[in-house]
Amino acid sequence: MSSSHNGSQALAISVVIPTHNRLATLSNAIESVLTQTYPVHELIIVDDGSEDGTYDWLQSHYPETLIITQQNQGVSHARNRGIEHATGDWIALLDSDDRWYPNKLARQALSIAREPHYRLCHCDEHWVRNGRRVNPKVKHRKYGGNIFEQCLPLCAISPSAVLLKRTLLDDVGLFDESLLACEDYDLWLRVCARETVLYVDEPLLEKTGGHDDQLSQRYPAMDRFRLYALAKLIRSQCLDAKQHDSALRTFHEKLRIFCQGAHKRHRQDAIQSMRSDYGDLVSPDFQW
Repeated sequence: MSSSHNGSQALAISVVIPTHNRLATLSNAIESVLTQTYPVHELIIVDDGSEDGTYDWLQSHYPETLIITQQNQGVSHARNRGIEHATGDWIALLDSDDRWYPNKLARQALSIAREPHYRLCHCDEHWVRNGRRVNPKVKHRKYGGNIFEQCLPLCAISPSAVLLKRTLLDDVGLFDESLLACEDYDLWLRVCARETVLYVDEPLLEKTGGHDDQLSQRYPAMDRFRLYALAKLIRSQCLDAKQHDSALRTFHEKLRIFCQGAHKRHRQDAIQSMRSDYGDLVSPDFQW
């Protein structure tokens, strides 16, 4: 793998693919990296405790890649291990059920060359569910610039769409390994609280969904993870006054909705847990 590109000053991009029991889609993801028109510095694949023969298959078919194997510890841990082993100045993430279009990195590298002060660049994407192209809802629209407000309701940046400078992760930290889901939401909030981001308004990858092993299928009440991320950010005291007010307002809205759902399911234990964890972030008259 090479870090040169047409003789110009190139980005040294380390690509990290975490995978767990996704042998059926992993080849498409890998090939979409190896066929980029902008060569990558290195490809790192983290096998997070797969039980479908992934590791042996990788060694047989892609011996030139760096393959890291570990016991199953979740996608955040797997991504972090890959990032820690990366030697490039830039990190690109790719989920093992997604695939890039051939010009993905080239378009992002060109955008960064034009505006080199940005440390995170993301792009638009096509969505495929159960083999069919679907149109994202308006709430999933992507943005560039100061997008902290857009990051509050839900995840506004897809991991597979991002290209970020290593120094940015040094500043804000890696994925929170305590989160079972919404770990990307948590990281992008931390990033966008302090950085403006570059956006390529062009679909440069295919993001797939609808299969049973997705975290959104395994954890239906996703807002409980977003509540944790919001509370952590609010308590960090790293937000300015406007950001703090917006984050707290979103937190209250999500907490109210969560409690309403818990009441309907007669989950008083869940409400009590929320009261214990987050009582300091709401007023005494909050309707639990």
